[in-house]
Amino acid sequence: MTKLTLISFPTCPFVQRAIIALKEKNVDFDVVYIDLAAKPDWFLAISPLGKVPVLRVERPGQPEAVIFESSVIVEFLEETAPGARLHPADAVDRARHRAWMEFGSTVIGDIWRLTTAGTAADLATAREALVAKLGRLEETLGEGPYFAGADFSYVDAVFAPAFRQIDAIETIHRTGLLDAFPRVKAWSKALAARPSVKAAVPADFIDLFLGRLRLHDAQILKAA
Repeated sequence: MTKLTLISFPTCPFVQRAIIALKEKNVDFDVVYIDLAAKPDWFLAISPLGKVPVLRVERPGQPEAVIFESSVIVEFLEETAPGARLHPADAVDRARHRAWMEFGSTVIGDIWRLTTAGTAADLATAREALVAKLGRLEETLGEGPYFAGADFSYVDAVFAPAFRQIDAIETIHRTGLLDAFPRVKAWSKALAARPSVKAAVPADFIDLFLGRLRLHDAQILKAA
C-alpha cells in the first residue's frame, strides 16, 4: 500500500490546497509540520526549493519518491487518487481552470504583500492590487456556490486558503475587502463551510496566522 506524508507549515496557503485535495479524495495521509524559520537538514535534503508542501510517496518495493510544489502535488493526486475528479472533463475547461489556479496564486501573493506591508503607502498599494483581482473574480463567477457552479474543483481548493487569511484578519480588523463583490463573498462563505477546507488547518490557525503578522509588525494590524 502506498503511504503518503505531507511536509507542512501550519499557516502556509499552498500546503492547505494540497490538504484540501487529499481530503476531497478521501486519501489517507500523515502530516509532518516543520518550522520554516529553522528548516531541518533532512527537509532541505529532499526539498530542492526549500519550500512546503512536499509530498513523500512510499511504495512497496520501490525507492521513496518526493514530489514538491503544490500545483504538481494536486495534479499527481488527480491522476492517481480515487474519488471524484476535481478537474473538468473537457480539455478547454480544464485548461481554463488551471489558468485560474495560477491567478489564485497571484491573489495569495497580493494578500501576503497586504499582510506584510510595513508602511501605510505599501498597504494601500497592496490593497489596490488585491481589490483589482477580486473585481476580475466577481466578473467571472456564476451563480455558485463554487467556481464552476455546483461542483467543487481545484480552483476552489486554491482560493479557499486565500479567503481564510482575509477572514482571519477580519477577526481583529474590518477590512471590507469583499464588500463590493457579493459573488466573491458568497463563494468565500461556501468554501469556508466545506469540510475539507475546515480540516486543512490546525485548530489554532487564526492565532498562528495573526502571530506571524505581529512578528512582522504588519501595518494592517495597527488599525485594529
